[in-house]
Amino acid sequence: MRSRAMRSHPFSRLAALLAVLLPFGLIAAACGGDDDTETATTTEAPAPADEPAPATTADEGPPLTVGLVFDIGGRGDQSFNDSAAAGIERARNELGIEFTEASPNPDGSNRAELLQLAADAHDVVIAVGFLFEGDAAAVGVENPGTVFGVVDTAMLDFSSDPPAPFGDNIAGLVFAEEQGSFLVGAAAALKSTTGAIGFIGGVANVGGLIERFQAGYEAGAKAVNPDIEVISDYITEAPDFDGFNAPDRAKEIALAMYEEGADIVYHAAGGSGAGLFQAAKDQSDATGSKVWAIGVDSDQYYTADAGVRDYILTSMLKRVDVSIFEVIKAAMDGTVTPGPTTYNLSVDGVGYSTSGGFIDDITDQLEEYKAQITSGGIVVPTEP
Repeated sequence: MRSRAMRSHPFSRLAALLAVLLPFGLIAAACGGDDDTETATTTEAPAPADEPAPATTADEGPPLTVGLVFDIGGRGDQSFNDSAAAGIERARNELGIEFTEASPNPDGSNRAELLQLAADAHDVVIAVGFLFEGDAAAVGVENPGTVFGVVDTAMLDFSSDPPAPFGDNIAGLVFAEEQGSFLVGAAAALKSTTGAIGFIGGVANVGGLIERFQAGYEAGAKAVNPDIEVISDYITEAPDFDGFNAPDRAKEIALAMYEEGADIVYHAAGGSGAGLFQAAKDQSDATGSKVWAIGVDSDQYYTADAGVRDYILTSMLKRVDVSIFEVIKAAMDGTVTPGPTTYNLSVDGVGYSTSGGFIDDITDQLEEYKAQITSGGIVVPTEP
């Protein structure tokens, strides 16, 4: 491998410290549920955001209100934020909640202000992304009657021994991205004809953030072919987070990887992935030899532009939508668990898509790997 650079709701205190033992560290990587009929391995398009029919709940009184604060860029990233949007829209349709949404300014300097404004007006506040961790902890502690759910961070105070939740009202929604990445890495190795594949990370050196995706991808590929070459590169390095919204740069990196012989490239770079998809199409058109891209977070076969869909081999699914629906439902039920709740392969919190039918011939093999991971037969690394 070559590497380049909840208002007045009772909360449960149980199970928080048990989750500390899971290998998430300070923050989980960026990008199961209760609905067993919709697993993370699916060939169906996500449900469109129809105008909801007025939903009702068993409880009387006004509906629960939720303030959703996206990561930078908001709706339309075709990835992480859009998955969060799908989750809150499901909660509106199925649970009858009301919500508002907001996005930070480009430098993220008003995150705390947006969280406080949301807490002032809503029963539940959802923050999408690990960059909210510090602000969510501070604002959450100051607003103990409001439930906070924060995606991609455990929301544990590691200055205490043992680490403890910041507050009974603050939940961390974390994912085993390395497990889902293992499966798409295996898919890449099984489908590669050149013996070389690529990985593009959005931002390097953020507490092991995107490196978890890389580690799983490499491990999955090498489980299939120990001699496969994995070419890895990152768009930016922390504290520069522009790498999550730099499609032009992702396209440039992807084209270089294809020129070096990679025929499949996986991205974990948020909105930058659009550049990878375009690169796969352009390279295929220019050479007459098809190359592929692998999406991330949501099923990007459906969220990407229609013109590039035929170049998206699969996507690593990270069910941000499920986690958001679940924490809202828990808030309604008064069963929110402080600290981290983990969404892994065993609960279909991560997985892979089969949309387009491009990996139908290898799904049996991928399911075998999935079974080995969930049984503990394969322990997926979290560092490249």
